[in-house]
Amino acid sequence: GEGHPAFVIAEAGINHGGDLGTALRMVERAAESGADAIKFQTYVTEKRVPEDNPLFDLLKRCELDEKAHWEIQGLCGDRGITFMSTAFDEEGVDLLSRMNVPVIKVASFDIVNLDLLGSIAATKIPAIISTGMADVDEVDAGVRLFEESGCPFALLHCISAYPTAERDVNLRAIVTLRERYGCPVGFSDHTLGVRAAIYAVLAGAHIIEKHFTLDRGLDGPDHKLSVEPAELRSLIDGVREAETMLGSKEITLHAAEEATVPYRRVSG
Repeated sequence: GEGHPAFVIAEAGINHGGDLGTALRMVERAAESGADAIKFQTYVTEKRVPEDNPLFDLLKRCELDEKAHWEIQGLCGDRGITFMSTAFDEEGVDLLSRMNVPVIKVASFDIVNLDLLGSIAATKIPAIISTGMADVDEVDAGVRLFEESGCPFALLHCISAYPTAERDVNLRAIVTLRERYGCPVGFSDHTLGVRAAIYAVLAGAHIIEKHFTLDRGLDGPDHKLSVEPAELRSLIDGVREAETMLGSKEITLHAAEEATVPYRRVSG
């Protein structure tokens, strides 16, 4: 939120392909790159999509069971990076609640799923909610549910296009979300490269979420729009540089100007 460095989330998603060893290596590399958190997905495929959905087999292959969740969270604790996950069903909410996670993510696809939002809000665990595809009325409804439940939340501006073209990024929406809802606001980035995420901080983003992979050449739907470890490091360095350049809102004589003051010209 305001006054704090942007919170950078490396979104592992399903880029581990269902392999626990790969998921653990992703934790290691994200931590080495300086990410604040790494985010996975918690779901039961049969509750997420019907069996005739083209994504069913892929999602089933990428499911992480409860044991894997605990092992990943344990390594995150050892490496000093926050474990996060997106809950897609009530069973996922229950698991993440039992794991005492500090935050639960809501995917853009579920911002209109008020039953799921209600389950998350009831835990009182802070939520980060992506707003892709949603109009103002739909965001209002989700926000109202969390406000009435007394559950803290943040919103992420998001364009649900994979990848998102630069002309469609619409970073000014970050300002609109901050002004309308008065909560921490961030950016879930589906563009190629790292520039949009850095520019989002200049637009006022408190949270940056970026798809992360060990190898963009791997097979899977999200690898090609993800950043590899070196790029994640570059993104984080760029975010911190942008924050340094933003400085404060104060208008005053800066220390860097003191040597120039004697040369000012006053009237008379």
